[in-house]
Amino acid sequence: MALWVLCVSLFAETPAPAVADSLQGNAPVVAPAEASSVAEDDSSDDVSRDEPAEEDSEPVMTPLVKGKTGIVAIDTLPVNEWDIPTKRNSLLHAMLFSLLPGGGQYYTEHYVRGGFLTGIEGLLIYDIFFNRSFQRDRLLDRARPFQDSVRYFTSKILNSPTRDSIGAYHAKRLEFLERVRAQSDKKMEQEDVRKAELAWLIGIHLYGMFDTFGIWFNNNHRSTEYRDMKTAVLWGLLPGGGQIFNRDFGKAGLVYMGILGAAASVSTSQNMVRYYLDRKHLIEKESPNSEEYERISERVTYYRKNRNTYIWGGVLIYLYSIADAAVDALLSDFDSPLHLALLPNFDGGAQAVATFDF
Repeated sequence: MALWVLCVSLFAETPAPAVADSLQGNAPVVAPAEASSVAEDDSSDDVSRDEPAEEDSEPVMTPLVKGKTGIVAIDTLPVNEWDIPTKRNSLLHAMLFSLLPGGGQYYTEHYVRGGFLTGIEGLLIYDIFFNRSFQRDRLLDRARPFQDSVRYFTSKILNSPTRDSIGAYHAKRLEFLERVRAQSDKKMEQEDVRKAELAWLIGIHLYGMFDTFGIWFNNNHRSTEYRDMKTAVLWGLLPGGGQIFNRDFGKAGLVYMGILGAAASVSTSQNMVRYYLDRKHLIEKESPNSEEYERISERVTYYRKNRNTYIWGGVLIYLYSIADAAVDALLSDFDSPLHLALLPNFDGGAQAVATFDF
């Protein structure tokens, strides 16, 4: 009984103490005359309150505001904006700073995003222009003695007077020649990775510039007007066009980054396929049953799979851009805390990331 009284006192419109007193039998005693007068007053008040209701019996219809559902619980949800407002509204300064890794984000006060871009681009710059160059020079230094040995035994073969010595020299020459080819294979594979990383670096920097422009645009010209979904799909047939139509320039940069990285990786993988195919044809003439022939065949298969994976990755990125343009246009007048992003995976391909703020 006490719990029930507490619930009534919390949620009832009438004062809680009066209800509690009446339940406990402590309500004040009202005289009959006073009760009749009170009843008459209540009835007169009810009539007076009911009269305007009869006059205004027709419900008042208010049109819905575009971008609102009419449901208070939904329309009052907090909006989580990816682009925080900033007072730095100079487009010229923003784009000039965007030439530096993460500079545009720093200028527009998006320090976390700028830090990520600076870190990723800095690591790629170090690996491409310093680490890979160092590894290439080290491989050349390792291969140089083997190349000298190949030249030495080649001259011995040319100047040898007997067949027995020619056979011995030829065996030694092949041994050192295989070591030179092994170093050459490593150099070519590292060059393949370096070119792919360079393409991803350019794509990430391009994304940073698009994202900077998107921050400036949304800070000055943000609009929640409805955009036609069919028009967005037609624009989406052009890579990144649907995102530009929806004024989502950061996503357009992601699309260009993914397509550029996938295209470059396809090209470098195809170069490696051609390189190992040439090696395979050469070994077929010399020793088709050797372990080296099997190893080269495996490398051809490996790079063909890589090439096909990047081709499918580029196709999926393109299809994703069309679907994303359609969904963004459909929800253009509805604020959503759902964020989608497409990020490069440097082990190969790309990965989609979805976050939901709650």
